[in-house]
Amino acid sequence: MFRFRLVGGTLAVLLATVAALPAQQTPPAGLDDFVAQVMKRYEVPGIALTIVKDGQVVVARGYGVRELGKPTPVDSATTFGIASNTKAFTATAIGMLVEEGKLEWDAPVVRYLPAFALSDPYVTSQLTVRDLLVHRSGLGLGAGDLLLWPASTFTRKEIVQRLRYVPLATSFRSAYAYDNVLYLVAGELLEAVSGKSWEEFVQQRVLTPLRMSDSRVRYAAAAAVRNIATTHAPIDGVVRVVAPSTGDNSNPAGGINASARDMAKWLIVQLDSGRTDGAGSRLFTAQTTRQLWALVTPIPIGAGGLAQLRPNFNGYGLGFNLRDYRGKKLVTHTGGLSGYVSIVSMIPDLKLGVSVLTNQESGAAFQAINNWILDQYLHATDVDWMVRIAPPAADAPKPAPEQPIGPPRDSLSKPSLPLSAYACTYTDVWYGDISVKLEGGKLVMRMLHSPALTGELEHWQHDTFVARWRDRELRADAFVTFSLNPDNSIDQVKMNKFLPSTDFSYDFQDLLLKRKNPNGRCGQ
Repeated sequence: MFRFRLVGGTLAVLLATVAALPAQQTPPAGLDDFVAQVMKRYEVPGIALTIVKDGQVVVARGYGVRELGKPTPVDSATTFGIASNTKAFTATAIGMLVEEGKLEWDAPVVRYLPAFALSDPYVTSQLTVRDLLVHRSGLGLGAGDLLLWPASTFTRKEIVQRLRYVPLATSFRSAYAYDNVLYLVAGELLEAVSGKSWEEFVQQRVLTPLRMSDSRVRYAAAAAVRNIATTHAPIDGVVRVVAPSTGDNSNPAGGINASARDMAKWLIVQLDSGRTDGAGSRLFTAQTTRQLWALVTPIPIGAGGLAQLRPNFNGYGLGFNLRDYRGKKLVTHTGGLSGYVSIVSMIPDLKLGVSVLTNQESGAAFQAINNWILDQYLHATDVDWMVRIAPPAADAPKPAPEQPIGPPRDSLSKPSLPLSAYACTYTDVWYGDISVKLEGGKLVMRMLHSPALTGELEHWQHDTFVARWRDRELRADAFVTFSLNPDNSIDQVKMNKFLPSTDFSYDFQDLLLKRKNPNGRCGQ
């Protein structure tokens, strides 16, 4: 034992200073090996991984390569699309404006955006700023996303105007249903009260103060960055490069690109209630943290999964999912775009934050890494995450092809009408015009506000066809069913996804198409 003899209170000051310094953090043992195993098993070319603990950066590094088949490595500055992890940035920005007295969480949106409306006047009058961020408006899962994805010709203001025609699926505040379009409304709200676009505000008020210099707030700007991860996805069972998402309308819901080292800065400020340095500077206050991390919309707890990890509570706050994990509150969110999927997790009690950004659409990969890291800090070893979330072994039989939705096909049936009779311009009250033309003996559908959604209509059965989009990377083929009047004219057209795995943002089921010229006949 050592003894110190110092004059007056010097020893006390020294001891207090030493105690205030956080212990140097080291990564969990075996981290690199585990990440390498996951990347190999799930065919992920590159990962940006961040771990922060007690206000320190433990890990901010890249693994693998930016693009499959090329040697350039992912490093701590390589940017990835964080997709819906952007929602926490939007919610935080709204919280900053609440602190300034420019907004109120529980004031109606129409106070600030008088032109805003949903299809129910009561919901329009009662929907609050808080409601924009918590997925309980009554809109169905992904409702209105076809106004955003794939990149559309609509402006944000046009999208907001069209939301009044999107049907509600449930009563107001009665159920959780994830949406993106109301985060776009939140972006418009932010602009209305701050005088800055969502992009300007987030850049100037969030990214710049946090020195998140690698990050970009626009899809278009991200594409111009030299150190960016290329997007990949399994297409017909083979992982390959795919086109990234484009169009800036959805930026408030999912537009940020960030690096491992920038995500460290974001996690640290979130875990420290908005403090940006030891001198007391703040991006936001502890009150905003309490708002962001307070459960608002309950989410049903499923019966599946591991019993010992089943949460006791589950719900959505402001831009974050909230549940418990092994007895600790977990603040988390995932994100997905074409070729990018990611997860952010924080355990406030441990001052622990994890971010896993990937350039391949494997949710199993980021989930395995995230859970393994959390378990290391919780000293839990009862789950082998490589086995728990593992796909079939390489030498195992491949799974059977995914089956279309619905009963078996009546392959001997024929259309009721000549193909030319289906050729017409149709319109939906919230989406707009869709054309069907006979070209070279085949029907071709074009969703006129979404150039990527163009494809041949392949007869399926009776008066149902399948839209086979020419852009096969969309993975979103759709049933198209024509209903006839007694005189054999087309009455209406409905659509639905063809395969169960189709992303929910292709909300074809909400479309109800009518002939644009009801007095004319199709095919003329």
